[in-house]
Amino acid sequence: MYTVLVAESETPEHRADRRERAGRSSGESYIATLEQMVPGIVAERIAPADEDSPVYTPEQIAAYDGVFLTGSPLHVYEDSPPVRRQIAFMRAVFASGVPSFGSCAGLQVAVAAAGGTVRPIPERLEAGIARRIASTMAGRDHPLLAGRPACWDAPAIHGDEVESLPEGALLLASNGVSAVQAAEIRHDGGLFWGVQYHPELSPEEIASALRGQANDLVEQGLALDEAAVERHADLLAALRDDPDSPALRWHLGVDGEFADMACRRRELRNFLDTLVAARHAQRRRD
Repeated sequence: MYTVLVAESETPEHRADRRERAGRSSGESYIATLEQMVPGIVAERIAPADEDSPVYTPEQIAAYDGVFLTGSPLHVYEDSPPVRRQIAFMRAVFASGVPSFGSCAGLQVAVAAAGGTVRPIPERLEAGIARRIASTMAGRDHPLLAGRPACWDAPAIHGDEVESLPEGALLLASNGVSAVQAAEIRHDGGLFWGVQYHPELSPEEIASALRGQANDLVEQGLALDEAAVERHADLLAALRDDPDSPALRWHLGVDGEFADMACRRRELRNFLDTLVAARHAQRRRD
């Protein structure tokens, strides 16, 4: 069975806040999703941004079938010790040759590690649902997006975005908020697939994030007041238990690509079935 690393981009303070608000850290959410998708998977959670985290060498990382980088409130463009440690870890992942996948801040960390740039979104954060994501010419036949229609919505909450991709990277999907919604990066012998949105999160977890940022949503003009945020969050949370509800889909303006759990997780499934499976087979042969 697959053995993978799940690297949290969160600091200890971020993890504590998320556990209080949502019941578990980003890495714990990732592992719960992976265990649902691949029963028997062995997923080890690590926190490379932490001051007391061990330094992982490419040789140590090479013992795994895949690496996952979580989302977090980490601002990759800030020259802070946690950011430097996280980027150093990602460079070791690239050098190891182990395939890696990242969502939200995970994508941004990989971009920065390979020479690209990240910035705050110029206008306002993308919160709740990333609308009308569309594949590029390169993305239409790319295995990361296999099964996706020409345009789809996805769970998302982020105030930062990729400003420029590293040299040689492939832009796979965009939308009206962020030009980089999905990308492939090849760097130093490694291969990374990433998305700006959150295929690993349930609508309920996105709802929890919205409640935690209600003030920001009101200040940025995305909601009239905190009560409006709460109503929207309640609809998202209800979708987890009743994804086929026509009323919930209508109120939220989503279809099965967002509401159906298997559809929401397409990119994770494609990464597991394509790159992690190939790496696992190679390790068994070796």
